[in-house]
Amino acid sequence: LSSCASRKTIQKGKLMDLTSTVIIPLLFGSLGIFGLFRLLQWMRMRAYLQGAVVVITGATSGLGKECAKAFHAAGSQLVLCGRDSEKLKDLVQQLSTMTNHRKNTHKPHTVIFDLSDTKTVLNAAEEILKYLGHVDILINNAGISFRGTIVDTGLDVDKKVMETNYFGPIALTKALLPSMIKRRQGHIVAISSVQGKISIPFRSAYAASKHATQAFFDCLRAEVEQYDIDVTVVSPGYIQTNLSLNAVTADGSRYGVMDKNTAEGQTAAEVAQVVLNAVGQKKKEVLVAGLTPSLAIYLRNLFPRLFFTLMAARAKKERKAKDS
Repeated sequence: LSSCASRKTIQKGKLMDLTSTVIIPLLFGSLGIFGLFRLLQWMRMRAYLQGAVVVITGATSGLGKECAKAFHAAGSQLVLCGRDSEKLKDLVQQLSTMTNHRKNTHKPHTVIFDLSDTKTVLNAAEEILKYLGHVDILINNAGISFRGTIVDTGLDVDKKVMETNYFGPIALTKALLPSMIKRRQGHIVAISSVQGKISIPFRSAYAASKHATQAFFDCLRAEVEQYDIDVTVVSPGYIQTNLSLNAVTADGSRYGVMDKNTAEGQTAAEVAQVVLNAVGQKKKEVLVAGLTPSLAIYLRNLFPRLFFTLMAARAKKERKAKDS
């Protein structure tokens, strides 16, 4: 018994020695390396964003407005785009009050145009390049949502959503792309949606535009890699913005209702920080969604029949709720 106890004591002592001489130093060393890596990553991101010319569409509200605040705070030189000149002026005024002189922040430039009008988009691109000479980062954020049944939706409504969410952003991207290729430098960001990966009932026009967006920028990423141009697609879930309030319906009128899921979504400021980090780290794709939407994406790819059944049940439930 005494020899058995002695062996246990020796083994325990060896284990303690191993823990104190190997495991603990290894653990702290690993934490130190990780901390150093994160510090270097942060420094590189700060250097990348500071002074960069960043174009943001849909900058007057929601995610676009919060992205403007985040990139301005990072020291970027902003070009704020939108349809409302007064709201753009108000945003510039707000940003001027949060100027951090240590980061050498710049006064934003504003460009007024309607993303759904291709001609004004091309004129805006010319104005941007004429004023600033180049664009480092383009954030295609502006968009419009949709609520309605396919059978009741006029083709003009489908076209309106596609013009704003798809043709407008790709027109602006194509207009600025040659200057990026010439410099062999640039970063293009598309704010897509979870609905660029899966479709849910009564969102057909919106989901279609985001699927098209996903496909276009995936193609673009592959084609411009040879020019050292980065492409990032950010796919958020529900965000606390006015997107559902301003959504168009089947007859083209304003939806005007704050959806429950939208009201309970992530804040625009939180998602803007994700966008900032994704750009700074040059990530190719980022999904910003909770557990349920993330699982739905995997379900659509791995078990499509089950996904289709669940979506049909959802459509039936929503239709019943509207009829009651």
